[in-house]
Amino acid sequence: MTSSNALPIAVIGAGPIGLAAAAHLIRRGLPVKVYEASATVAANVKDWGRVRLFSPWEYNTDAAARTLLQAHGWQEPPGKAMPTGTDLYEAYLKPLSEVPAMATVIETDAKVSAITRQGVDKVLSWGREIKPFVLAVSNGNGAIRRDLARAVIDASGTWTAPNPLGAGGILAEGESENARSIAYGIPDVLGRDRAAYEGKTILVVGAGHSAANVLLDLARLAERDSRTSVVWATRGENLMRVYGGERADQLPARGELGSRLKALVDSGRVTLVAGFSATRIRAIDGQVMVQGETANGIREVGPVDRIVVATGQRPDLNLTRELRLDLDPWLESSKALGPLIDPNEHSCGSVPPHGHRELAHPEPGFYTVGIKSYGRAPTFLMLTGYEQVRSVVAAIAGDLSAADDIHLVLPETGVCSTNIPVDGAKASSGCCGRPASAAVDDCCAADAEAKAEGQSGCGCGPARTPETVAESVSCC
Repeated sequence: MTSSNALPIAVIGAGPIGLAAAAHLIRRGLPVKVYEASATVAANVKDWGRVRLFSPWEYNTDAAARTLLQAHGWQEPPGKAMPTGTDLYEAYLKPLSEVPAMATVIETDAKVSAITRQGVDKVLSWGREIKPFVLAVSNGNGAIRRDLARAVIDASGTWTAPNPLGAGGILAEGESENARSIAYGIPDVLGRDRAAYEGKTILVVGAGHSAANVLLDLARLAERDSRTSVVWATRGENLMRVYGGERADQLPARGELGSRLKALVDSGRVTLVAGFSATRIRAIDGQVMVQGETANGIREVGPVDRIVVATGQRPDLNLTRELRLDLDPWLESSKALGPLIDPNEHSCGSVPPHGHRELAHPEPGFYTVGIKSYGRAPTFLMLTGYEQVRSVVAAIAGDLSAADDIHLVLPETGVCSTNIPVDGAKASSGCCGRPASAAVDDCCAADAEAKAEGQSGCGCGPARTPETVAESVSCC
């Protein structure tokens, strides 16, 4: 039996969070091996490279990674500038992967398809915590090797596992048969994919920031070619989350994204179909019709030439089937994290600071980090992932004092409602760090701090103590 202590910590995924985890492991002198399924690091970031982040550089780089880079002459980009995905890759992630200490531990074209414990499946309890992890790794030639690891940090993300068009979480009827008419995620409608969208009628489905970016790009395309028309379908009728806090958002670009989208709808340049749950697609004369359920019965939208499904992603759980995980039953995040990020209760872009304890599972030494740690919940920010891996690496190193000393301050969205109104109901106006009216039930981090100091907050209830903070899921 191989001793686990001499083995590396495996990091799955060489995106921003995976590379940050490796940087923290290197800084602590721990052996590390990074597995990246694609031919280059940060392949998913490159895929949406044309999209500009609504958070500036200061929120998108990791402290340990910056230290590694600066030791090799790296010049940090201006903190207030907002990078595109390509900027993030070219100016930060690619140089980070080329730092000698990092380059020697990264393997590209190395897909991890399964993780288990050496010699045992998930059923056996006795002694499993002392057995090393086994990773099934393939490099595209059909052969699978078995690598051993002391611990595993899963930062593989969710980008390659998009949610389907079907509103119930399964493929809509006809979705597979009409796959040529469907794109998932954020297609490059102004560049590489322009020919497929210009002069066409496009249906965008989804109510998050990905959908907003696609809609704004399509509106620009329509300005250049008046034959292009855009329809937007959302399952919900209340669009508070995607429109956001506008000027109240502490990330101005995020607020502007929602403001611009709302203006497109109000002006009629984008036709909104709210309260529409897609169930079926059917072809008609080279186009497609999309059928869905509404409060008033079945409705069809179309005909349209293309559908963009921007309904988010979900974690791939096949990877960890032989491990003992404790998952939130509906979000598929770690169970302890679920109540803090549940979109049924929260619309915030921030969550309470959390680290290794919330990210751990009954399988000792295994952690899910980054956007995959959120499961199906939206609103993940890279800064959250950087603090996650700092805490997790400290815990693996045995430095529990540092692991538990968690600091995370995220910019408020301006729409921090913890009692999100049902569709059709009037939403209360959110507030962040300013006095609340008696009717407002919103709560933001700044308001929680005000309450803790005995000052007027924003619907957070009584002043919080460490005990009530730990128990509460009423504030973002």
